[in-house]
Amino acid sequence: MDDYFDDDDSLNDTYDYNEYHTVCDKEAVRSFGSVFLPIVYTMALVVGLAGNALVVVVYTSRLRLRTLTDVCILNLAISDLLLLFTLPFWAVDAVHGWKLGSGACKITSFVYGTNFSCGMLLLACISVDRYRAVAQVTRGRPVLSSRVRTQWLVVCVVLWAAAICLSIPELIFSTVKHSHYRTSCTAVYPPHMARGTKAALELLEVILRFVLPCVVIVVCYSWVGWNLTRGAGVRMQRKWRALRVLLAVVAVFVLTQLPYTVVKLCRTVDIIYLLVTDCETSKSLDRALQVTESLALTHACINPLLYAFMGSSFRLHILKAAKHLGQRLGSHPRNTTEEFKKQVRFLM
Repeated sequence: MDDYFDDDDSLNDTYDYNEYHTVCDKEAVRSFGSVFLPIVYTMALVVGLAGNALVVVVYTSRLRLRTLTDVCILNLAISDLLLLFTLPFWAVDAVHGWKLGSGACKITSFVYGTNFSCGMLLLACISVDRYRAVAQVTRGRPVLSSRVRTQWLVVCVVLWAAAICLSIPELIFSTVKHSHYRTSCTAVYPPHMARGTKAALELLEVILRFVLPCVVIVVCYSWVGWNLTRGAGVRMQRKWRALRVLLAVVAVFVLTQLPYTVVKLCRTVDIIYLLVTDCETSKSLDRALQVTESLALTHACINPLLYAFMGSSFRLHILKAAKHLGQRLGSHPRNTTEEFKKQVRFLM
């Protein structure tokens, strides 16, 4: 989690304000964050918990994991849930500062960073699996052997390991920093490695959390979409419906992650070249980071809609559960079956 509030030594303020005989007062940034961030985090927590918890329950209790995509969707929901569980801590931090000590700061930062990274890598893995499914052009469902399931397990372990490795610096360097106005949970680097380490880690995050997943997603789904348009024997309506899903996946990923990535790149350039020498510019960069990072977090709420609820089998199980609940409550028992069948035909 990025820190936005320090006056003269935050990640944005890479130059020495004292050299210009002034100190950049960021009280306005703190005030904005103390109102804006808790509201956004609360909304993301409520919506994201409901959607992702439903995905986990359905996949673990009713659906068989038939493809690598199913496995990735389940892991994605778990990753999003773990990410969302850190938001109350950051909401309190935005209002009152960090009150839980250095150990909790390290663990919370590590969990946040790991699951943010893992979510992006899982999205790329889903696109690769869908690309492979179209490229194979096989009829019927493949036989699930123990070897295939082992391969799925290996893929998931590698993705989680990569996300953990990316977040190790947050576990090492995150600590509670005391300033004139508040305490904050942020990464503090030794003076001899501060600038180079900050720049390298910011650039690595941009590459692994956005550039790599974005390139993989766009290339794979572009190829899938191209093959859908050329496919014979498929009605145009079904082709367009499938293409709309692919476009929605790509558009949502880019719209939620690109602004945050651009701001992170600006921070990286500032760290390397010391471009920000104006207090107002620094505060504007802080506000932009608050808004764009919050926007990036909304992807954890949208993932269930994109990757689970759009699947016909997942929707079918949701409708079955609703049917059983309706029967138990005794609401319209005579028409439940017919209405259920109509709903399924409409959604398919």
